Amino acid sequence: MEEMQALTALSAISEQTRLRMLRFLVARGPDGASAGEIGQAVGSSSSRSSFHLSALTRAGLLSSEKQSRQVIYRADLQAVGALLNYLVEDCCGGHPRIVECCQPKNCC
Repeated sequence: MEEMQALTALSAISEQTRLRMLRFLVARGPDGASAGEIGQAVGSSSSRSSFHLSALTRAGLLSSEKQSRQVIYRADLQAVGALLNYLVEDCCGGHPRIVECCQPKNCC
């Protein structure tokens, strides 16, 4: 991941609703969810949800697919992984203590 891509992605998730949306969609996995379902899950109105989902899509963190009358959004797990890798490996130089903190057993 290039620095500008990382900055764009970090900027997109620096807003509370967008971060919640991304977390929700990561948890949903490949099934994704409709804009209405995402908005309801994070407590956002339809118009605000569309605005936030567009920002996340432009940042490359989500993909969308029209299914009948709905748009289904999915987290781009490769892009999310690339952002995390950029932060840990590129920014932190793979520092062992930081990498250790990122292991699931040490999280939360």
